[in-house]
Amino acid sequence: MLPASYQLPAAFVLLLGGIVACFFGYRMFRLVLAIFGFILGAFAASSLMAPSDTTAMLAAAAVGGLIGAAILFAAYFVGVALFGAGIGALVANLAFSASGRDPHFVVIAFCAVAGAVTSMYLQRYVIILGTAFGGAWTMIVGAMALVGDKTALAAAAAGDVWVAYPLDPAPGKRWVPIAWVVVGLIGTGVQLGWTGGEKGRVVRRKPKAK
Repeated sequence: MLPASYQLPAAFVLLLGGIVACFFGYRMFRLVLAIFGFILGAFAASSLMAPSDTTAMLAAAAVGGLIGAAILFAAYFVGVALFGAGIGALVANLAFSASGRDPHFVVIAFCAVAGAVTSMYLQRYVIILGTAFGGAWTMIVGAMALVGDKTALAAAAAGDVWVAYPLDPAPGKRWVPIAWVVVGLIGTGVQLGWTGGEKGRVVRRKPKAK
C-alpha cells in the first residue's frame, strides 16, 4: 500500500498508462509493456516493505518498477504471450463472476494457456483488442481514483498486485462495465482505423489509382 500522499500520483499513472494502451496499444506495444511492467513491478516490490517505512517502500517500488519494465520491454514475445495469458485469465474471471462464482484454478490455467497460444498466432489483433480493453479498464480505475472514489483510490495504490487491477472498482455502479465496453470498443476502432497503421487495419486501404 502506497502512502496516502502518493495515491493520486499513482492514479494519474494508471490513467495515463490506460490512455496510451487503449488508443496507441498496437503501435506503442513495447512502451505499453514497459508501462504495465513498471506498474506491476512497483506494486509487487512495494508490497514487500513495511507500510510505515515510506522511503524503503518508494525505493522498492522504483527498483521493482524498473526491473518489471525492463523485463517486459526486452522480452517482447514473452510479453505477448503473458499479455494473452492475462486476457484469458481475465475472461475466465469475468465469465464466472457474472454467475457469482469463483473459477477453479484449472479453468483459469486453461484459459491463460489458450490466451497465450492465441496471442502468438494472432498477435496483431490480440494486441489491439487486449490493449484497447485493458487500457480502457485502467483508465476507468485511474479516472475514478482522481475524482475521489475511495474504492478505486485504494485500488490505484494497493500493495496487493491483484487488487491493483480490480474486476469491480466501483461496487454497485452499473455504468462502469458499460463504460468499459464503450471505451474499449472506441479504442479498438481508433487502433484499427488510425493509430494501428495499415497493418493494424482489418481491411487495408487500396492504393490510389494513378
